[in-house]
Amino acid sequence: MSILDLLAGFFLMNAMPHFVLGVWKGRMLSLFGMSPTANIVYGLLNFVVSLSLFSWVHGLSGLAEHGIYGGALAVLLLYFVTARFWQRLFAKPSARSAG
Repeated sequence: MSILDLLAGFFLMNAMPHFVLGVWKGRMLSLFGMSPTANIVYGLLNFVVSLSLFSWVHGLSGLAEHGIYGGALAVLLLYFVTARFWQRLFAKPSARSAG
């Protein structure tokens, strides 16, 4: 394992909480501030940096050969695709709708 593998994993896993909390309108400090939009953008930037580092070291074909990165990438992509669904499912009802 090289330092670039470690950094690729770090950026990949750092993308998840920022992206998910951004979609869920949560506040979390990121490089771009604390707004949900800033966290979404920061999460996507982390994902792009991670994928760039990984493809530089192993090539995109390396995703099939490195199961741990592929598994983490699959979980992150599932969050990217399903985050709005989970947010609607688990969102607390607002005070207005409680009547």
